[in-house]
Amino acid sequence: MGVMPLKEALMKAEEYGLDLVEVAPNVDPPVCRIMDYGKFKYMEAKKAQEAKKKQHASSQVKEIQMRPSTDEHDLNIKLRKIKEFLTEGHKTKIRIIFRGRELAHKEIGENLMQRVLEELKTVGKPDHPPKFEGRQIVVMMSPVSSKGHKEVGNAQDKD
Repeated sequence: MGVMPLKEALMKAEEYGLDLVEVAPNVDPPVCRIMDYGKFKYMEAKKAQEAKKKQHASSQVKEIQMRPSTDEHDLNIKLRKIKEFLTEGHKTKIRIIFRGRELAHKEIGENLMQRVLEELKTVGKPDHPPKFEGRQIVVMMSPVSSKGHKEVGNAQDKD
């Protein structure tokens, strides 16, 4: 509509039943637009929500906890779940938690962690070596390439 005084712009906006919104305040003269401000805010919120949804869907960090005394069957179930997470492309945090006197036998937990890493080497790779943090051993696993996923699927069928 061109350059016009503020009062005239406000009257035009009121005439159309819309709002006068300042778009670029740092320019000389300031740039304003006549629009429905409520609708504008709503559309901005929708765009932000869509961007967040797309960003969130890409990858999540899943977590599995074990104890040094975890039984064989329970361990196999947890390993299967970790393989599932990694094949879906999720990073997975594996924690072995020690309680009470279990800390006296750290080697049991370390052996368990090594066994878990050995079982998962076809679907995931550790981001760093297992760390002992307080009363737990922690390792973060990242998925390997999609070619590795298919090999694991075939290996599971044979078991």
